[in-house]
Amino acid sequence: MSSVSRVFCKSLVPSLAPSNLITFKSLRPRTSSSRVFRMASEPPSSSSSSPPPSVSATGGDTSSVPASSAIDFLSLCHRLKTTKRAGWVRMDVQNPESIADHMYRMGLMVLIASDMPGIDRDKCIKMAIVHDIAEAIVGDITPSDGVPKHEKSRREQEALDHMCKLLGGGQRAKEIGELWKEYEENLSLEAKVVKDFDKVEMILQALEYETGRNLIVLHLIL
Repeated sequence: MSSVSRVFCKSLVPSLAPSNLITFKSLRPRTSSSRVFRMASEPPSSSSSSPPPSVSATGGDTSSVPASSAIDFLSLCHRLKTTKRAGWVRMDVQNPESIADHMYRMGLMVLIASDMPGIDRDKCIKMAIVHDIAEAIVGDITPSDGVPKHEKSRREQEALDHMCKLLGGGQRAKEIGELWKEYEENLSLEAKVVKDFDKVEMILQALEYETGRNLIVLHLIL
């Protein structure tokens, strides 16, 4: 864990004192929604004298996403809201958090963290939002499932490619794909920071389950 992240963790979770530490072991609506996405892809007002940076030489907006593609993509992402985190399910936690719950709070952690020299905060927030996005298709695969790491990566990459294709390709899909790969392969300082926050969020959630639901010991795999 980076020194910057350690400082943030101490300020964020002061209750993680030695006496409290946990033992670790190893939609298809076609009305208003369509209108929203259609408005998002409409060209800016003619009062502007210069085109936006995302307008290509052919006059098309390379960052726009067709309404139907956006809704299909978001409908698939709905599974992130309903798929429970597998580790908590195995620990018999009642009404455990979903994958989306986990990613959302990670985003908030990055948002409220102190400034981190050399770290692009906006990029970290985006990365937190998409780092588990492939689980909308493959589910939350954990070491307990016995799936080899290379096979897990293959499944998730295939799922991510499908989701980007569903989104219609283009700039937005490319950005999601690049952010996911950067995190998955730990290619940047931002990826390292977000991986730290991933662990911190899990620790905080475990503490909340242990103290709020009277669980004796939660075995997590970091």
